[in-house]
Amino acid sequence: MVTSHLVPPAAPRTPAPVGDDLHREQRVRSFHPRKGRMSDAQRAALSRLWSAYGIRVDGKQLLDLDTFFGDPAAPLPVILEIGFGMGDATATMAAADPSTGILAVDVHTPGHGNLLRRIESDGLANVRLAEGDAVVLLRDQLAPASLAGLRIYFPDPWPKARHHKRRLIQPEFLALALSRLRPGATVHCATDWEPYAEQMLEVLSASPELENLHPDQDGGYAPRPDWRPVTKFERQGIDKGHVVHDLLFRRR
Repeated sequence: MVTSHLVPPAAPRTPAPVGDDLHREQRVRSFHPRKGRMSDAQRAALSRLWSAYGIRVDGKQLLDLDTFFGDPAAPLPVILEIGFGMGDATATMAAADPSTGILAVDVHTPGHGNLLRRIESDGLANVRLAEGDAVVLLRDQLAPASLAGLRIYFPDPWPKARHHKRRLIQPEFLALALSRLRPGATVHCATDWEPYAEQMLEVLSASPELENLHPDQDGGYAPRPDWRPVTKFERQGIDKGHVVHDLLFRRR
């Protein structure tokens, strides 16, 4: 880990579990850690590039985004992407918009290796990676109003009723995320699971801090922006006959 990217908290914050206590934290998880099998190229990229482009989420110190993305004198607006899978869509969006930084967090180790490989092969200077729990990253390592946007594409829908509490888009999570978004920041979600799309729309619409950018179109859902690539999960959903819904909101 490159410790120069991390700074002590500037002011007292809500106490949070750290170290070993972090791993004993009692909270409903919206993900399963996924190590998976890596290719030789992914493993090599992870070994060679992680120290320059990645951090492991530990909840201990704030992340200095300006330093992490390279030039504090010319800071990039940073969008947090939660759950990037293999990272191909992330790399495509980063290449199309080099003036925006993407902080991509996931628990899928092969995905980290693949995205690092893309960073190197595509010459991307505006992508950084985090491995671990996105809630801990938001709560303990990102400063208030530090983000220019939030992207959550095709999160686990947890389709069984008894698992709905594990869905990421809940009022409590949204309140935390909004505290880290600056005014004018965008929230962009996408899912191919109709009941989850309805829940997303309900939760996002209920926040007085957000405005729907497409309130009168398709029941409040947004058309897929041209800049969001079609993901692997999206193609799988379409092949199954699922309808894909995008949601675009702006923080007031």
